[in-house]
Amino acid sequence: METPETGMLIRLSDSDETVANAADDIRDRHVKDKDGEDLGRVSDLLVDTTEHKVRLFEVASGGFLGIGREKTYIPVDAITAITSDEVRIDQTRSHIAGSPAYDPDLVRERDTYGSIQDYYGYSPFWGPDYRYPDYPNYRH
Repeated sequence: METPETGMLIRLSDSDETVANAADDIRDRHVKDKDGEDLGRVSDLLVDTTEHKVRLFEVASGGFLGIGREKTYIPVDAITAITSDEVRIDQTRSHIAGSPAYDPDLVRERDTYGSIQDYYGYSPFWGPDYRYPDYPNYRH
């Protein structure tokens, strides 16, 4: 059942929470699209404040020493494989380039990440039929 808090996200770096198993923390890993092209690195994780599950991850790309760096949110549903140094997703670079604009002030706005889920073709994680993804290809 949906409550007012369901679906509210916080950046892991802005919270007191940690990833239970350090090996499962994908931050700073390279992100590759479905064609193997580099998209950047995972810069943060957006966690559901109700269920404490990662719902989106933030990818930073470009720039030098953080200047000119662009960021994009991608649903965890897009992940197809995780290794010790990279995260592979089922999307293309061109599709990601057209994704909703990154705005750190809207990270807690449900409509913002609802539009992200929709853009990538996934059901809202607060919906009754949503099933959290399972990653059988995960390797350490």
